[in-house]
Amino acid sequence: MKVNAYLSFDGRTEEALEFYKKAVGAEVLMLMRFKDSPQPPSAEHCAPGSENKVMHASFRVGDSLLMASDGSCNNQTKFSGVSLALETANDDEAKRAFAALGEGGQVYQPMIPTFFSSQFGVVADKFGLTWMVTVAQKQ
Repeated sequence: MKVNAYLSFDGRTEEALEFYKKAVGAEVLMLMRFKDSPQPPSAEHCAPGSENKVMHASFRVGDSLLMASDGSCNNQTKFSGVSLALETANDDEAKRAFAALGEGGQVYQPMIPTFFSSQFGVVADKFGLTWMVTVAQKQ
């Protein structure tokens, strides 16, 4: 069994994918636009004029697979009650990823050393998605 996050950017998926490529080295594995669907979506599921928006995308960040969509394309992206936990290999990588994810976003907890990680910080990116950044502890 597997659990993968499915993120709805409500009209900003393509922008988000480009941002994550630069911020955390995301690799887009698949992208399908509404106009390319073998079964066109109903008007209630896709705003008129959204044919070029992303119906479904999958992308990889490190070893993790994430999926995304523009959803109903209303430009009302809202992430509530969920965070993505990004575990990096070392302090420098954590600080770089934290700074990149925070561009245009909001820092909730600046990077600090803690009892559970040599660096830990919490930041919401410019899409409102919260990231908890840590450094993998040596076993």
